[in-house]
Amino acid sequence: MFPLVYEINTRVWLKELSTKLGHTITLENVPDEEFGIISEGGFTMVWLMGVWKPSRYSEAIAAAHRGLRSDFLDHLKELHPEDIVSSPYSIPSYDVSESIGGNAGLLAFRKRLADIGIRLMLDFVPNHMALDNRWLPEHPELFISISRHEQCQDPRSSFEYTRGKFLAHGKDPYFPPWTDTLQLNYANPATHEMMIHNLLHISDMCDAVRCDMAMLVLRDIYNTTWENLGGSMIGEFWPNAIQTVKKKHPGIDFLAESYWNREWELQQAGFDFTYDKPFYDYLGSAPVNVPMLKNHLLSDWNYQKRVCRFIENHDEIRASERFGSNHAVAALVMLTSPGMHLIHQGQMLGLKKKVPVQLIRHAKEPSHKALLHFYLKLLALHTDTVFHEGRTEWLELNVDGESLCFGYCRSIPGSLAFVLANFSVTGIDTHFSHPALSFLDHSSLRVLSTRYPEAPHERVIRGSTMNIRLAPHEGVIIMTQAN
Repeated sequence: MFPLVYEINTRVWLKELSTKLGHTITLENVPDEEFGIISEGGFTMVWLMGVWKPSRYSEAIAAAHRGLRSDFLDHLKELHPEDIVSSPYSIPSYDVSESIGGNAGLLAFRKRLADIGIRLMLDFVPNHMALDNRWLPEHPELFISISRHEQCQDPRSSFEYTRGKFLAHGKDPYFPPWTDTLQLNYANPATHEMMIHNLLHISDMCDAVRCDMAMLVLRDIYNTTWENLGGSMIGEFWPNAIQTVKKKHPGIDFLAESYWNREWELQQAGFDFTYDKPFYDYLGSAPVNVPMLKNHLLSDWNYQKRVCRFIENHDEIRASERFGSNHAVAALVMLTSPGMHLIHQGQMLGLKKKVPVQLIRHAKEPSHKALLHFYLKLLALHTDTVFHEGRTEWLELNVDGESLCFGYCRSIPGSLAFVLANFSVTGIDTHFSHPALSFLDHSSLRVLSTRYPEAPHERVIRGSTMNIRLAPHEGVIIMTQAN
């Protein structure tokens, strides 16, 4: 079965629980009811985001950063110095922060998850490390050096780690550098060894690893960005790294955060799952890009079953903000498509304010209880075999190419699920044909609408054709078993 992942902003979550309960909560003493909430949602994996030892440099930079401060003030009306913490992706070492329970607390949390059949996922950041990482100043050769001349040309590009010597900040080639990080030098085989050692250490503490910005250390991308400064990366990192870890932990899963259409390549390098950013972009465009979404959902099954689909995570704006009235129908499409599925903490409550990762406190917002109830109904259907094994077949509706209404069928022998989605501000009477409709026991139909708890509109089936009226922003799942 495809994993169903629940992403938790660990520091914010534990801080909120501590405030609520009036005493310090770490990973070691999380209340039982919190595990009940995760289990009741049917989640099979928890991603704890932000567990590693914090960087003192990163916290100081975050507190003084003008651009970040604007983001912080947008989120919190009353911002206090203690609300600002280091970036969880500026990592000095892969030791669990003592403030959340340390390594012992994490292992205790993992055991409690395992006792209820849930696996644990943790982050690995292959591209860079914190300015105050454990390998400096003894091993500057593991990082990219910058000459004084280059540093003068681009002062933002580097960090003076010792008098007159500079190391490059980590970066995505299309954006400014992350000034609280140092770029790792993958032209040096010793860097490969060191990072594989870190991966082995992480894998001892979890069941899955999410690899941040995984495509940045693909050889061609790395060499394009850094060869001029650090030399050429000769061999790929990922195949050897993943194989080494899987020899020690055969059941571990690897998830790549991936962009720039490098998903298939990363899958071939050994990743079990890769981010599906194209799906997110097609679904979240305004208006929804139906032609591109159709082509994407009909792509090769061996690719489809290894993508991770989401409509929200800690990097993206909240689903309720991006999708607006289409939040529920977008969730329905996401959770009925093949692949790993990711739900972000607060997403099911309809929260709208994205939490900057350098904050340890989030703004108070009203929750959307009807949306939560819908999500729980939708997640209950997620366990059905048809959504894990059924291939996707596009339904031809009586709409033109500009319509924001579309549908598809997922099917296995003896079981079908019809998914209809209307992303429009207007309702629509539509119909579609499918041979299986002629042989259905209509009394056995299971129907879920985004209009829950209201009853979905009446459906009329005549022979192999179904007529159905969809309300604005409505999605419907119709599931049945053939006679």
